[in-house]
Amino acid sequence: MCDTQSGEMDGSACAAALLRWYDRNARVLPWRIGPAERAAGIKPDPYAVWLSEVMLQQTTVAAVRGYFHRFMERWPDVHALAGAPDAAVMAEWAGLGYYARARNLIACARAVSARGGEFPRDRASLQALPGIGAYTSAAIAAIAFDAPETVVDGNVERVVARLFAERTPLPKAKPYLAQLAARLTPRHRPGDFAQAMMDLGATLCTPRKPACADCPVRGFCRAQALGMAAELPARAPKAAKPQRQGIAYIALRADGALLLETRPPKGLLGGMTGWPCTHWADAPEPAPPVVADWRILPGTVRHTFTHFHLSLRVAVAHVGSRAAPDRGSFRTDFDPNALPTLMRKCWDHAHAAIGDIGAPSPLR
Repeated sequence: MCDTQSGEMDGSACAAALLRWYDRNARVLPWRIGPAERAAGIKPDPYAVWLSEVMLQQTTVAAVRGYFHRFMERWPDVHALAGAPDAAVMAEWAGLGYYARARNLIACARAVSARGGEFPRDRASLQALPGIGAYTSAAIAAIAFDAPETVVDGNVERVVARLFAERTPLPKAKPYLAQLAARLTPRHRPGDFAQAMMDLGATLCTPRKPACADCPVRGFCRAQALGMAAELPARAPKAAKPQRQGIAYIALRADGALLLETRPPKGLLGGMTGWPCTHWADAPEPAPPVVADWRILPGTVRHTFTHFHLSLRVAVAHVGSRAAPDRGSFRTDFDPNALPTLMRKCWDHAHAAIGDIGAPSPLR
């Protein structure tokens, strides 16, 4: 139990209580080997663990399920993924966001395939692979190989901040919360413990209105004893995100082909297919990719990236069969589902109008 005055906690007893709860209440996830399966000797597939952890970065379980199933059906092992064309993987990833993850996914699959298809079992070797950082290496080592590593994501930070009533605001508190989490991580079943902490944060120890009455470790929780669980973790005020603007150009050729480009491999939406755009800036200069009578559609497309809000106007035009764009190429195999979310928003904004392009309005 926890001494609410000193904050001292019996970490092994807390871990044991959490694991007992997990054995009865573990979420059923497509990439997870549950506690009953582990007890029966079934081991996790490191490829599935790695794929799920990369997908889950900055994303929710609900958003990832469908993508995970499609990837596993199409590329069931690391060799299959390593041999896939970049464009196919990027198209399958479209809509999941944070596209550098997809580029690193391809590079990592090829690196693992080149070493025989076996993922390293230790954190340091895992972290040497493309796209695998401190968190992901710990998660793979613990969950796939049951290594005694401490896995700290947002759910775990919240649980630990409450267990120890740590008032230092995030993100400043992150290193100390990781140290506190390490105190709790058992050497026995560390992989299950990591997943139990995540499940607790996702189902009971939620950001708002934590279900303290149902919590298996409430007797160890200093914040619950002090009546302040819902107030933690504290967070520093967020700075306002800047606003940027731009123009996306959608050109339809007489034969039905659409002008698309592959964005540079580095940067936002790197390596993804999309519409030619201006720079995204405070006051971008028009930069149509082909000579045409462009029409600016009413309204704007809005999208938020990690560091800024973006507002795009959409310009549309019909062009002749001899149109010669200065970037991108005309394609007849257009699939809106292969576009990243921002570019699909532009298409949704434009496709009803593109068949009825009237007189152009000036690019202002």
